[in-house]
Formats: sequence, C-alpha cells, structure tokens
Amino acid sequence: MSSLAKIMGSSIDNHPRRTLFMKWQCQIRQMSIRQMEGKPDSAIMPSLILSESKENLGKIITLINKSTDYDVTPEMKHMAKKTNDSSQVRQDALKFFAEAYYQKPATFSDILTATFLPNSYGAAKIYGEKSCILQFEAYSQSFELKCKVWRLSKHHQLYQATWWHNKLFNPSLHPDTEVLGFEADWESSTANPDIPRGYS
Repeated sequence: MSSLAKIMGSSIDNHPRRTLFMKWQCQIRQMSIRQMEGKPDSAIMPSLILSESKENLGKIITLINKSTDYDVTPEMKHMAKKTNDSSQVRQDALKFFAEAYYQKPATFSDILTATFLPNSYGAAKIYGEKSCILQFEAYSQSFELKCKVWRLSKHHQLYQATWWHNKLFNPSLHPDTEVLGFEADWESSTANPDIPRGYS
C-alpha cells in the first residue's frame, strides 16, 4: 500500500471505473440495509480467486469503509458500547447505516476489507499470494477487480473501522480478528456493463 494510501485510507486513483464501482456499491449496500436488514448478498460477497494459482477460494463478505477524512469509527464504537442489549445495538446500527451513510460515494475508501478468524488458514493463503481477483456479480452488473492484498494492523484506520462495524452485528467478534485489505488496480480491472461514454 502506498504511503499516501496508508494515510488517506484510500488509493489516489480517480479512474472512472473506480467511480462506477463505488457508486454501485453504495447503492446496493444502502438497499441491503433498508430492505434486507443488512443481510449479505452476492453484490457484497465476491468470489475470490488467487492470482497465481487461479484457485477459487469461494465467497467472502466485503466491506467498504469511509476514508480518513470522513471516518465514523468513533460513532460506531459509541453505538457498540452504550448498551449490552445486542438487539438494540443492531437496530441502532441499521438506522445509522440506512440514513445518510451511503449517500456520498466519494467519501468512501476504495480499499475493500474482509474479516477472518484469528490465525485463519484462508487469510494466510490469500495474503501469501499478495494478489487476487474479486468477482462481483449482481443486479445485471459485474466487476472483476484485480487486487493487491494487504494485512492490516490493529492500529490502521481501516482495521478499526472494519472491526467496529462488524462488532455492531456480531457481539462475540473475536478481539484478534484478522482484517485483509484489497486494493484494486482500476485500469486492469473490468466491468460489465463497463464505463459509459463520457462517464466521470
């Protein structure tokens, strides 16, 4: 991950395919929250294929997180800690994410994240190859993202955002959960339908 990406919590690539993907993700994630109470579907669960071996490891649940300037981790942390009633925490989280959270795609990092159990063999295998392909397909849209893979340390903003987001929906989330980051190469990635003419 470039030093600037580490600081900003996002790449600096303004490729129109990036814009297309982020707008799509925000739209379908808001719909998921409002209509399915956040239940993951194929739009946020891509197939993961290792770049070198071409092994398909199945589907993973991905998150998109706010970039550093728009980070809401303190708010998520507050929601998770203010009551021991996990059902109330979940309802508060659904309300928070259903309102304005996904309405501005430009406020999100394009580095996707995913959680794995501590000492996960799968996470080690993915990180060991350093790159992978994420295949998304849902709602008449597909993306094939060629990604670098990063293991995020606990102090990284995207680790914290991912962990506290998941804590809202999983009160038993392990404190040593592993988080991997997936940084797409937007020029070599593909979309179908692809970028409309004049799209920016």
